[in-house]
Amino acid sequence: MSRLIPRRVLFGNPEREVPRISPDGRMLAFLAPLDGRMNIFVGPVDDPSKARPITHDTERGITNLLWALSGECVLHFQDSGGDENYHLFATHVETGKVQDLTPFPGARAKIFKHSPAHPETIIVGINNRDKSIFDPHLVTIATGEIEKLLENPGYAALEFDDEQRLRIGGKFVPNGDFEYVLLDHGQPEPLITISHADNLSTGIVSFERGGKSLLMLDSRGRNTGAFARMHLESRAIEILAEDPRCDASHPLLHPVTGHPEAVAFECDRRRWSVLVSGITEDFASLADLGQFEIVSRSLDDRRWVVRIEKDICPAEYFLWDRDSRTHRLLFSSQPAFREFKGATTHAHVLRSRDGLALTTYVTLPENAAQEDALPTVLAVHGGPWARDSWGFNSTHQWLANRGYAVISVNFRGSTGFGKEFANAGDLAWGAQMQDDLFDAIEWAVNQGIADAGKIGVYGGSYGGYAVLAGLAFNPEYFACGVDYVGPSNLVTLLESVPPYWLPLIHQFRSRVGDNTTEEGLALLRTRSPLTRANEIRRPLLVAQGANDPRVKRAESDQIVNALQERGTPVTYLLYPDEGHGFVRPENRLSFYAAVEQFLAEHLGGSAEPIGNDLEGSSVECLAGALPTGV
Repeated sequence: MSRLIPRRVLFGNPEREVPRISPDGRMLAFLAPLDGRMNIFVGPVDDPSKARPITHDTERGITNLLWALSGECVLHFQDSGGDENYHLFATHVETGKVQDLTPFPGARAKIFKHSPAHPETIIVGINNRDKSIFDPHLVTIATGEIEKLLENPGYAALEFDDEQRLRIGGKFVPNGDFEYVLLDHGQPEPLITISHADNLSTGIVSFERGGKSLLMLDSRGRNTGAFARMHLESRAIEILAEDPRCDASHPLLHPVTGHPEAVAFECDRRRWSVLVSGITEDFASLADLGQFEIVSRSLDDRRWVVRIEKDICPAEYFLWDRDSRTHRLLFSSQPAFREFKGATTHAHVLRSRDGLALTTYVTLPENAAQEDALPTVLAVHGGPWARDSWGFNSTHQWLANRGYAVISVNFRGSTGFGKEFANAGDLAWGAQMQDDLFDAIEWAVNQGIADAGKIGVYGGSYGGYAVLAGLAFNPEYFACGVDYVGPSNLVTLLESVPPYWLPLIHQFRSRVGDNTTEEGLALLRTRSPLTRANEIRRPLLVAQGANDPRVKRAESDQIVNALQERGTPVTYLLYPDEGHGFVRPENRLSFYAAVEQFLAEHLGGSAEPIGNDLEGSSVECLAGALPTGV
């Protein structure tokens, strides 16, 4: 067994993260700890060690940032206690003054457009008038002056061009299609109609400079989402790149013109399709460093910040100089990991019982003997309209380091593999989607990887639902389960979606089940783990953020109460200052410490002593008991 990697190395604050180069290419902003909380630092890109903090958050820490295109301020979003009512803040680089640009209590903000043509202002959507609709506002970044541009008549999507003109609106129509309309001439003109079959793999990326063409991801008339250009005058579609195996992703656009330069395809590992000759040599050189992504660019496009991704260690960030075609290491996100050896992740394409291709990632302990079947954790991704990808995954590394084989399968309904695969998940929660998980585990057992008597299941959000469904619908299969902010009752889940998701409610009803019809309600009840809570026999750990707006606390309360009434073993961890995911580092450490002890008890893997990993956490143990050590 390898040396145990401390939980603090895996789940504590990174040393530096989210680097973003300034518009003029001279400065670097990034996140780093300050008194235990992630804050924004800014310094010379040629010497990041000289960076100084410009924010001083003491609560949850900051998780994101971007430069205002004027270069005077750095922007970030922040909510309160995990409620996801994000406000947009601007911090002046020179003075350190922090200003809430969207100071409306209980409102949520999102960026519609920030254009190099208008670097001093930004168009922000705010739902302060109607919680389900975002009205666009023009905000002057340096002063905080704010002007409402219009009252949104009900569009779920608004598209502005570089001149800050509202050009396109999009919304679901009664038959379930999503319709984009052109707003250039006052009266809305139909532009693009996206059927239910295509709405997970088709959508607008952005305008190109000049506003005469749109860039899109488009699966209409094909299975996979192609990268395409629509010429607005003729409405002609020009396919720029496509792959019959997987959808286009990560479109790379010129930072000023918005012209397309490259796009990625991630069938198992990411590969790039280069669309312009000017970056061909850059991409060829970067590919020699490993799997990469360009995360930030100066406006003159001479300097790029590049993330190099590997499976066995955290990401490293480099400055790429396009003139000399040389790279220089900026930093590793977690250099303390260098003392340890990570586990390798391998991609496999399996077949479901009905013939679908399931791209699956397997991470094994570093020194696992090939002839030994291992205790195994099935790690189920959230969404479910998302996917697992190859690369460093701290949860998978943690589990493998503790002696478990880790299986993560892209079950039907996962996105990125074409619309037929995504749509195969419609109305399949707890049924065929669950079958795909079992098929992957059966493959692992048959390959001699997994010990059939020691299989646990772990997941958050939809993954948490899959944990509960696995224990309820196949009560003898798993040895234990860990449900992290997962829904237990699909009826109450759909009845309590956040108001800003209401424009999308048709998609939930058509893909999960319709809570407005008797037939739909019957399906939702049948597929709800709560309905069969009396079947759950295996030990379960449930963790919930009290302020979660997506999967509300009632989802965890319901299943825990039902199990307690029967005397079924359950541990329930509630975090009163968290939402749909745990942000405060003390809370993350306490959660993983508790899960580690739980898995060691029921699957037999290794565990690091608890130490002081519960200190400073807000965790409340409402059922069962918090571990005190090994």
